[in-house]
Amino acid sequence: MLKILATCSRLSSLALPARRLELAVAAHSRFVVVFNWIHTTNSHNSSDKQENQDAVENGKRKRDSSNSSSSSSPSKKQNIKLKKPKTITKTPSPGVKPRAKLGATPKNKLNKLSPGSSKKTEKKQKGTPGGKKKKKEEDETVNGTVEEKTTNTVEEKTNNAQIGNGAAEGKRKTEESAFSKKESESNTANKVKKTEKVKKKRARIIEPVDSSDDEGHLSLPESPKRSEVNDEEKKIESEDKPSEINNVSNNDTDKSASDSEEKSESPKKSSTPEKSQTTTTKDESPKKEPTPEKKAKKVHNFFMSKQKGDAKDDKASNRKSVCQSYNPSASAYHPIDDACWKRGDKTPYSAFARTLELIEETSGRLKTIEILSNYFRSVIVLSPADLLPSVYLCLNQLAPAYEGIEFGVADQNLMKAVAQCTGRTLAQIKADVQEVGDLGIVAENSRSNQRTMFQPPPLTVSNVYSKLKEIAQMTGPTSLTKKLDKIQTLFVACRNAEAKYFIRSLAGKLRIGLAEQSVLQALALACAMTPPEQDYPPEILNASKKMSSDRFKEKYDEIALTLKTTYCECPNYNLIIPVLLEDGIKALPSKCKLTPGIPLKPMLAHPTKGVQEVLTRFEGLKFTCEWKYDGERAQIHVADNGQVNIYSRNQENNTTKYPDIIKRFKNTRGDQVKNCILDCEAVAWDREKKQILPFQILSTRKRKDANEEDIKVQVCVFMFDLLYLNDEPLVKETFAKRRELLKEHFKEVEGEWKFANSLDTTTMEEVEVFLDESVKGNCEGLMVKTLEKEATYEIAKRSRNWLKLKKDYLDGLGDTLDVVVIGGYIGKGKRTGTYGGFLLACYDQENEEYQSICKIGTGFKEEELENYTKFFKDHVIPQVKSYYRFDSSHEPDHWFEPIQVWEIKCADISLSPVHRAAIGIVDPEKGLSLRFPRFIRIREDKSCEQATSAQDVADMYNNQEQIKNKTSASKTAEEDFY
Repeated sequence: MLKILATCSRLSSLALPARRLELAVAAHSRFVVVFNWIHTTNSHNSSDKQENQDAVENGKRKRDSSNSSSSSSPSKKQNIKLKKPKTITKTPSPGVKPRAKLGATPKNKLNKLSPGSSKKTEKKQKGTPGGKKKKKEEDETVNGTVEEKTTNTVEEKTNNAQIGNGAAEGKRKTEESAFSKKESESNTANKVKKTEKVKKKRARIIEPVDSSDDEGHLSLPESPKRSEVNDEEKKIESEDKPSEINNVSNNDTDKSASDSEEKSESPKKSSTPEKSQTTTTKDESPKKEPTPEKKAKKVHNFFMSKQKGDAKDDKASNRKSVCQSYNPSASAYHPIDDACWKRGDKTPYSAFARTLELIEETSGRLKTIEILSNYFRSVIVLSPADLLPSVYLCLNQLAPAYEGIEFGVADQNLMKAVAQCTGRTLAQIKADVQEVGDLGIVAENSRSNQRTMFQPPPLTVSNVYSKLKEIAQMTGPTSLTKKLDKIQTLFVACRNAEAKYFIRSLAGKLRIGLAEQSVLQALALACAMTPPEQDYPPEILNASKKMSSDRFKEKYDEIALTLKTTYCECPNYNLIIPVLLEDGIKALPSKCKLTPGIPLKPMLAHPTKGVQEVLTRFEGLKFTCEWKYDGERAQIHVADNGQVNIYSRNQENNTTKYPDIIKRFKNTRGDQVKNCILDCEAVAWDREKKQILPFQILSTRKRKDANEEDIKVQVCVFMFDLLYLNDEPLVKETFAKRRELLKEHFKEVEGEWKFANSLDTTTMEEVEVFLDESVKGNCEGLMVKTLEKEATYEIAKRSRNWLKLKKDYLDGLGDTLDVVVIGGYIGKGKRTGTYGGFLLACYDQENEEYQSICKIGTGFKEEELENYTKFFKDHVIPQVKSYYRFDSSHEPDHWFEPIQVWEIKCADISLSPVHRAAIGIVDPEKGLSLRFPRFIRIREDKSCEQATSAQDVADMYNNQEQIKNKTSASKTAEEDFY
């Protein structure tokens, strides 16, 4: 028996999983019940004999005790009442069904078995002080062992002896006959009660079988708050046990033991039972009466070792509440006082999640930038090492785009991880996602209903970022299992909104409408308000207070321009953020330069609608015309060690897509070239006919890890600019100088490397002839560029120093539009089973939202419609996103994720009372829409944020001849980022 008890005590030091703990509790409960039954049977057999032997000898004493108790003075009664609370009498005398409270059986189950004992217990509890009341309840339910019966018996005899000694000797002789009569009646009553006891014992042995139901219906683990309360109760129980054993000796010992217990407890601990009791009452008040199985979960703490880190837990819970109230949207935000962490501490992930939560609730872009900048200010001052992870997590990235580090976790696997962590089924998670449309929200709600025995330590920004990076870099056959294990470990530690944004990060969409441009703007504002190069404590926490609003705005714009320009030349936060923190914003241009191996954002051209517009724009300037090739932008980087990398216009690493280009590079490279960056266009090439093939053929090449032997579509690279040569950036040089160096250090190779066909001219006739030649050569049109004046390479800008002229432009509108598909309409008639039309939108960079521009249903082949239907069915969302602007009359049958960009052509652009494109730019109440749109192709080289902007649509509208004749064209910006 002792070995079994020792085994149970060892289990208290183990952190068992929830299911194993349930089985262990059930086993312990059954053991205690059987043990108590055996002990009760033996004790009652011996007690019967002892009662018969002592009946005659102690008859007079018992008679006198009863008489004296009824006729004693009021002062004696008061003394008896005062002694009861000090002698911790947990159970009634053997004649009042004492065995109903043995073992770890739940309290409400015992009330059903022995209502009489429960009533007496309630009476005792009423006379117990608040602090010890809770202790007695726990001792009755969990620690009601055989020692309690022994204590009760000794106590009863002691009390009877004390009362008997004070009785009058003269009354014994006169009441002897009455006693014998009462004795016979009591013996008869005891026999009946013993029979009832046996029935109750048998019922109690059979009753615990119900605990097996727990195995089939495991409830969620205890919540962190409830587990902390149980830990405190366990502490008090363990402290009360020694005093109970001491109570057996005498009442004086009881008093000294209880006094020493009260002295040993600190004020904080003494108040804990009352506080926990209040908390439990609040939690359980709105619920129904708990079932025995649910109440039994409280016994779990029997197996839990006494935790020593209660002070740390209190500190963590306080920090949790503080971080939950963290408010970076405050108007007069103080980066130190208003932060929820201190200098030297790691940034809590809860503060970051709270910031994203506020951004998601905010619609205005300026307020969004202010909220994020306030968070950045606190990070810069208190935990500067967390600024880099914070920036990457805001962008939902782990590294620069060209490194190609992606999470690689499908939604199905994320649902499995959430289901396993929360104790829910995969079907339940899927059903909720279908209803809500956001796995992050489902994860947050599921996590909030979860209870854990041990609350993991709070998450930090740096820890989450490093773990996410580990998850993304895992490879191999067992990588999925390892990823899910790490995801579950982090998810269990999430609190409140952390779960939502953690799961969204893994899914690849934060869904808060935060673009990279806004992150850069917020970082610039943070640097303007609180310069990052200061030592702690910083002298300047809010620079705007020491200067006028106009002066501060000027400084803010200057910092933003410097930061954006640096990022365009060197789009790597791993290099920018350390310099920013160490040396400040002014050191960025000199320390973060254009470098081979780090792709820069390309220069873009403005559209035109005719040759005359080109001549008007470049009047008095030397310019050149180049063929506009219909291929894929290729930025070729060559390092000092000869390594060649190829990047797309979105800084994606396409090196493994073009192994044939890398192998042929030595054929065009000059002997004096050490390192360089070339701006080129990779075009599908027919070697037999020696001509350019359409872009659709190029798109059939394998996107990654292509094998040169398996390549069927050959490419020819057309070089048109040189941005870096032999450790010297050339972006500040004129285009004439850059083109000269390009032709000097590189050479053409037939069918492999060519210079872009160009023509330097100043007459309209020559431009028109050259345009016709480009169209016949399977090109899109012409690129017209200045040669000497205003001819620098403007990174990431759509500059008017580069103009594009397509053959289609002469038909009417001018440029094509790149729009995002946000919804689909179910087809009818011949198009039954597919989507018959789609809702398209442009992207408004200012408000970071998608604005409806037209519905489209023409320009598709049947096969294309079937393919698009299959594609978009995997991206259907149940409800519209908060950053979609549309009119209810155009609501589609299915909403889509913003996942794909289409190039379309239309007859013209007109004002629309229902579409929302460019609303507020051209007209305060009306938007713009496209007339007679038709589908041209998919733009796989563009992200949704790089689609035609609302400002571009407004410019195209104002450049139409019919609009020019009515009103003067609105003034547009000469250059714009992104």
